[in-house]
This record gives sequence, C-alpha cells and structure tokens, in this order.
Amino acid sequence: MKVITSRENPFVKQLIALAHSSRERKKARLTVLDGIHLVQAYTDALGAVHALAVAESALNEPEVRALISRHDERHINVLAEPLMAQASSLDSPANVLALVATPDASPTPSNASAVLVLEDVQDPGNVGSMLRSAAAAGVREVVLSNTCAFAWSPKVLRAGQGAHFILNINEGVDLVLWLKTFQGQALALVPKASATATTTTMPSTTALMTLYKCDLQQSTALLIGNEGSGLSPELIDAASIKATIPMPGQIESLNAAACAAIALFEMVRQRGCV
Repeated sequence: MKVITSRENPFVKQLIALAHSSRERKKARLTVLDGIHLVQAYTDALGAVHALAVAESALNEPEVRALISRHDERHINVLAEPLMAQASSLDSPANVLALVATPDASPTPSNASAVLVLEDVQDPGNVGSMLRSAAAAGVREVVLSNTCAFAWSPKVLRAGQGAHFILNINEGVDLVLWLKTFQGQALALVPKASATATTTTMPSTTALMTLYKCDLQQSTALLIGNEGSGLSPELIDAASIKATIPMPGQIESLNAAACAAIALFEMVRQRGCV
C-alpha cells in the first residue's frame, strides 16, 4: 500500500480530475466509483478494480479491511483526509474510491428479449434509477441517445447502485436508425395527455393503447423520453405501438423513472417471473 499526503501526487491529480470532469473520464475511458458499496458491487460483478483509494482514517474499519483483502496491495493507495474530500463528489466524502476502466458495450442483439431505450433523458438521477429498475427487472440491454446524461458519471452511478455492472449499456446511439434493425416491437410510452391529443406525426398503423393491454411477452424495446418533452415525434413515428399508463387521478404525467419502472415490472408480471 502507498500512503499519499500530497495534492501533487500523480495518482491524486488524476483521481481528482476524473472525479470532477466528464470530459476527462470519456477521454481516459476511466470511471470513478465513489463510496464503498459501489466499489463492492463492482468487485462482486467484475473483480478487482484498477486502483483503490482508501481514507487513512478508515483503514481499520472491518468493511474496508474486507475490501482491501480482495485486492493486490500494489493497487491500494491510502489518502489523507483532505485529499479524499477533494476527490469525492459526495457531500459527506466517501472513505473509499476506485478507478476502473469504463466497460466496453457489446452490440445490442437485434432479437433481444427486452431493451430499455432512453431518449434525451438528461437528469443523472433519472438515468441511474432507470438502469437500476432495468437490472432489477432482469433486462440486460440498455440503449441511450447521445443527448442522455453520461451513464458513467458519478451521479448516474450512485443512482444505479451497481446496476451498471450487470447491464450492457450502449450510448450515443441514433435511436431511429437502431429501431430499423430491431426485430421486436417498439413501444413508445407517452404521457396521458398525449394519448387523447391529435398527433399529426403518428402514422395510422401505430396502435394507441394502455400499457396493460400491450403484449409484453414478445421481444420489446421500451422507449422512454425526455423528462419535460417526452419522446421526439421521429421516434414515436418509428415505434410500432404508442402506449400510455392509465392514471385515474388528477395528474397528467409521471416522472420518467417512475414510468420506466411501471412498464418494466408490467413486463415482469406478464412474463410470469413473479
């Protein structure tokens, strides 16, 4: 283990730069895991991390000692408290951080049983929550447009709670073009208000129905749009089904992450996984 006390240490400089810059993370293809539970989730799923940073004051904590024992000591860096505070993005700085290589996604199978597709979802918490719901529902494939929040940002990672490490996440995808290659149905989830509105961009062949009347047992790409404007007309046009979540209350729409969770677990129910 290396004990580091200087802000000028190359590892510390790299860690701080990556922790606070999406551009640096994308350039280096490295991701910062902020907090012991996220690091544990990565280690459980994918093995040892590239480099581990531990707060000096946390060295004797049983949970930290157990994590350290799973790594080569040459890759463990013990940092003074001020350095950990600079590197952590949490309000209460984490006592464990890790650097890992950002996983490379494999192509999404055109015949995938289920795919979560996100268009222009910009809130990191929403993206992370939807990734977590997808993983919980047993959906492995996720496709994001290039206007979504970066999936490997610290805020998305925290909201995902380890979901990233069991998902195949493809980012920066031209969704309309991708749907042309997908062999299953594409279900565009739209707000309640849109379900009764006249939409000139909707082709006559596109069905309009409630989510609970859709057949989700077949291969399905579930399309979720931007928090405010929803799905683009172009993506709705490309979908084979337009569906809405019935809401008998006096609210016109739900949070994007809530909509995704409802749809994903309706899929779970229909497929007899409960």
